Amino acid sequence: MSERTTGTAPATRPGALAALRRNIDDNALGPVRTLGRTVELVLNSIVAMAADLLRGRVQIREIITQSWFLVSVTAVPAFLMAVPFGVIVTIQVGSIVQQIGAGSLMGAASGLTVIQQAAPLAAGLLLGGAGASAIAADLGSRTIREEVDAMRVMGIDPVRRLVVPRMIAAALVAPLLCTFIIVVGIGAAYYLAVFGQNVTAGSYWLSFGAYATTRDFAFSLLKAAIFGLIIAILGCQHGLEAKGGARGVADSVNTTVVVSTVGIIVLNFALTQIYTSYFPMRVG
Repeated sequence: MSERTTGTAPATRPGALAALRRNIDDNALGPVRTLGRTVELVLNSIVAMAADLLRGRVQIREIITQSWFLVSVTAVPAFLMAVPFGVIVTIQVGSIVQQIGAGSLMGAASGLTVIQQAAPLAAGLLLGGAGASAIAADLGSRTIREEVDAMRVMGIDPVRRLVVPRMIAAALVAPLLCTFIIVVGIGAAYYLAVFGQNVTAGSYWLSFGAYATTRDFAFSLLKAAIFGLIIAILGCQHGLEAKGGARGVADSVNTTVVVSTVGIIVLNFALTQIYTSYFPMRVG
């Protein structure tokens, strides 16, 4: 009995060490390697995009097709998200400003919140949930069916053919989606403030115009465009790296949604801190 125990103990230690190495490799080093591949894909995509622009070989038709697809899957959810954003901000802020007797600042509070934070964040989350998942599923299915490998064999660069048009489409659609959410959200906030909280229309727009600036609107569109680029890159990367059949495609879609959501929230915080440091809010 003691010989069996003595014989199996040394064999167990290498197995445990191998499992520990695999765990560290997957959970600690795996994200680092994924980040490296993401940066490499970004650089290759930028080079391919610049080369297409210089040579006049931009795939306009594919860009329009991908843009229309992204608009079709996000337009209705954007409207359904914009209305609650404007209403919730008005209700929460309105109860506070009414208590301190500053109801005339309702337009500034709701407008700045929707423009600076709610609209670009909602546009990014919608594109990450609907657009990026569709991109990952499309490219993942092509990868599983070996269509991407066939393109490489024929001398066609998958980055230039598949990734670049989706990047440009997402960067164009995101600001449009952000603008749509701003219009709908501010409209909903105005309607609730005027007809539900007895704020005069003149004071609402006066305070809105005094605090909100075109610089805030431009920064919101810039954030949305950056979110769109990141979402497209993540969707393309996980789609092109899918493996293992239908299960692999599903895993790539799930990973894309999770990573894009976390990345958008973290990046939004960083960009907001930079913007407020250089351009603090002031009365226009």
